[in-house]
Amino acid sequence: MDTKLTLKLDQEIIERAKTYAKENNTSLSKLIESYLSLLVFSKNEEEVGPVVKSISGVMELPEDYDAKKEYKKHLVKKYSK
Repeated sequence: MDTKLTLKLDQEIIERAKTYAKENNTSLSKLIESYLSLLVFSKNEEEVGPVVKSISGVMELPEDYDAKKEYKKHLVKKYSK
């Protein structure tokens, strides 16, 4: 069930997000819904496909590597163009 949500956002961010959504043939609502879904739904190991499982562990990362933090930085960079 869809529910209305009111947000206060920076006007420039809104305009850029609208442009991005239009260029990608989607609505701003769907764009925000997709982003929030990425944040709140985490994948567990059973949902990972065989190809991903086969390459798991190939690369070594520093002990202090924060995957969630890096992914959020990636999303900010991707959606703020």
